[in-house]
Amino acid sequence: MLRVLAVDDEVPALEELAFLLRQDARIEHVATANDGVSALQDMVAMIGTGERLDGVFLDIRMHGLDGLDLARLVGGFPAPPKLVFVTAHDDWAVQAFELEAIDYLLKPVRADRLAEAVRRLDAVATGAPAAPVEDVIPVELGGRTRFVSQRSVWYAEAKGDYVRLHTGEGSYLVRMSLAALERRWAGSGFIRVHRSTLVAARHVNELRFEGGRVLLRVGTETLPVSRRHTRQVREHLIRRPRSVPATS
Repeated sequence: MLRVLAVDDEVPALEELAFLLRQDARIEHVATANDGVSALQDMVAMIGTGERLDGVFLDIRMHGLDGLDLARLVGGFPAPPKLVFVTAHDDWAVQAFELEAIDYLLKPVRADRLAEAVRRLDAVATGAPAAPVEDVIPVELGGRTRFVSQRSVWYAEAKGDYVRLHTGEGSYLVRMSLAALERRWAGSGFIRVHRSTLVAARHVNELRFEGGRVLLRVGTETLPVSRRHTRQVREHLIRRPRSVPATS
């Protein structure tokens, strides 16, 4: 059973969110806070008394300490709760996922979307295998936000503090570490083939040896596999069942 905290500086919105959360049988307890400072104080008090907190559902635009600043502070906790942003604004999605939020809900909150966010939180909290979810990564493109689906990504390549997502339609630069993306998509068929490359197994259509190296054909691209990762990659691709490569 989950224990969560709902945070919003608009009382009607906070009451509605808390009400919907309390209707979910997977949630044991819902605490509330009507500003970021109060939420931070409540979480510090919970840590001090050993009280468990599995997740925080928080608004972004709040007076004083806003949701993004609160999330950054929470990220410094020894065992931070998982974050779900609940906001009326869709232009903060990139920053939210940089902070490793597990979901991003738009107001007015639909009961089915909230239930999906709780399902994700429950899967993380219990360590249970999560049902396949069509995850998306928000990408800023000239003042627009495009959502790149997980299933469309052939491979991800580390570029300093960024990751370049390669798809059949093009590539997109996202401010996120490759390690964070690997954690986020753990169990979704993505495998590390190089210290700077993460590949979607569903898009791999060939593995071959050439000049003493192992190469993968991913979509229309050919990628090298590092010696360090060769054994793991071969075992994953050859011994484990996987879906037929998707088309783009």
